[in-house]
Amino acid sequence: MGLTAHTFADPIADLDDESVRHDLARVVAALLEKWALPTETQLALLGMSPESRKVLPQFRRGERALPNTRDTLDRAGYLLGIHKALRLLFPEDEALRYGWVRRRNKMLDGKQPLEVMLDEGLVGLARIARFADFQRGQ
Repeated sequence: MGLTAHTFADPIADLDDESVRHDLARVVAALLEKWALPTETQLALLGMSPESRKVLPQFRRGERALPNTRDTLDRAGYLLGIHKALRLLFPEDEALRYGWVRRRNKMLDGKQPLEVMLDEGLVGLARIARFADFQRGQ
């Protein structure tokens, strides 16, 4: 039985399909670029080692699929969930939408959402995805 997405982006995508993971890699890499994050930070958010730096351009160009691992696919799902919530929160303000991850937030004890995601790993990504979704519902 293969993995199926339990992501915010597309809950019925067949992630065993390599072409779906190619598309997912391209979209996630583009998002991380829009967030203007250094390569090492992008890799950390995807749960990859700094030695994997060559894969990011391949993801952006759609030449390489995201690994078919639960950790990586969950991370991608949370990142896209955060983006979806921010698109709904800030539909007219692209700078705020893409800069939000670097803005300190009182509800996060003055931390940046990016700090929480990096410090807490997969749990931090899930926490920020829930937080962004909660903010959208306010």
